[in-house]
Amino acid sequence: MNGVERVGVAIVGAGPVGVTAANLLGQYGVSTLIIDRDTEIVRYPRAIGVDDETLRTLQGIGLADQILGTVIQNVPLKLIDAAGRTLADIRPTVRELGWHRRNIFMQPTAEALLRAGLERYPQVRLWLGTELRDLEQDDEGVTLLLDQRGSGRREVRADYVIAADGGRSTVRDRLGIRLEGTTHPRRWVVIDCANDPLDAPYTALHCDPRRPYVSARLPDGHRRWEFMLFPGEDGEQMLSRDRVEELLRRHVLDPRSVDVVRSRVYTHHSRVAARFVHGRVALAGDAAHLMPPWAGQGLNTGIRDVTNLCWKLAAIISGPAGRSLLDTYDQERRPHATAMIGLSDTLGRILAQRRRGIAEARDRLLRATSVLPAVRRWVLEMRFKPIPHYRAGFVAADQARDDTSGIGRMMPQPMVEGPDGRPVRLDEVLGPWFALIGFGCDPLSRLTATERAAVDRFHAQVVKVVESRADVRRRDPCVADTIVVEDLDNHLRPWFQERRCEVVLVRPDRCVAAAGTADRIGRVLARLSEQLIGGDAS
Repeated sequence: MNGVERVGVAIVGAGPVGVTAANLLGQYGVSTLIIDRDTEIVRYPRAIGVDDETLRTLQGIGLADQILGTVIQNVPLKLIDAAGRTLADIRPTVRELGWHRRNIFMQPTAEALLRAGLERYPQVRLWLGTELRDLEQDDEGVTLLLDQRGSGRREVRADYVIAADGGRSTVRDRLGIRLEGTTHPRRWVVIDCANDPLDAPYTALHCDPRRPYVSARLPDGHRRWEFMLFPGEDGEQMLSRDRVEELLRRHVLDPRSVDVVRSRVYTHHSRVAARFVHGRVALAGDAAHLMPPWAGQGLNTGIRDVTNLCWKLAAIISGPAGRSLLDTYDQERRPHATAMIGLSDTLGRILAQRRRGIAEARDRLLRATSVLPAVRRWVLEMRFKPIPHYRAGFVAADQARDDTSGIGRMMPQPMVEGPDGRPVRLDEVLGPWFALIGFGCDPLSRLTATERAAVDRFHAQVVKVVESRADVRRRDPCVADTIVVEDLDNHLRPWFQERRCEVVLVRPDRCVAAAGTADRIGRVLARLSEQLIGGDAS
């Protein structure tokens, strides 16, 4: 056995969730080792959807533009009845977080770009062909015993571990953490083809009781079908070329001309781990939760996990945060992952109804409610999707209990004019760490010396936002370190007004941690600063 390697964070699993985590930690300067038993990226598409929150994370690690070049943006989602009529047409147009809400990608391409991104960070290493054999943790760290192809047994000592090793997680199994929930009785056959024969540039949930199915356009001329299997149908037989052509015959003119890349039978699960944190080990992605694909949120939920988790690990390892800050990861992420599973289950129930009478009643209800303006907007803008709202964790808890405060929710990301005069998305100015933002005021201007010292612990980028007016930058001089930006489309004034605040503290994951007026924010930030040091969850 070779000598013991020492790292800040070891990540088990180099899928998109694990590699995104490695990019985040690399950006934060944390020494990181990521391992995977496979030596190559899986070449067929699996997850196909990325949402605005995921793209915002990719923006934060400097890879959004590269990955976006391989993505179909702003893809509608349709629910269609047995006669081919549209029951619901979901095509959100708002870009509150700076990106479209529904986008389709090819996972192998995105994974390759994420892995290439690791080359920017000399403190991040990727070991492929490396399998976890065992791990043990104590008060000081975690020891991982690895089997590395070509090098034999290796021992790694990490301060913390992220388990991103999928639904059959070895780490979760070693820790004895239960996956709670259900396994769905119906199986589905998934067919990916390379020469899309349809002119249907959207994702469609076909609510056809004869055989419910999904049809989705993918990039590069690919298309995916997913068909429900009935009781008594043999999964292996359904993957034969004859049966695949039989499934496609009702949907394409010549099923023999379809170039099938892959076909496989899936069983869907709705499960969440009993805990996301065990000592110095945190679960993320499919290791922490499994959900049906109907909302397209499995991968996105995993990306939210590591976006939430990695800054906390960086703050603990590099200081000044206390170790129990890690507990807020479970507090914040497990309830939201559970809500996403609920959304996926609901869409599955709408799609998969096979009793004709109930299906017809469902169709009538969907048509009737879709004519109501409020319901139509709710569906059209995808407002049914649960948005993270952290009422407990690393937030000003007394403020988070007020649903109008914006605490525990994502900060919007409009276009602003930066100090150099270029229009950019807001996050480009905020930087990768904490940010203290004042609207129409310097957020530092009314802090006492004691409050200023407490705020310094956040190492926050300080930003003053002004309205889109030609002369406004010349008013109210700021502290030298404060960046002044112009809200080009005047989106932020109503946001601050509705929340009755002038200053907000935004976390590295773009969640609003605290808010207040300029003369009161100092006391709130001082309390939150003490919480950061002590790591106490509110």
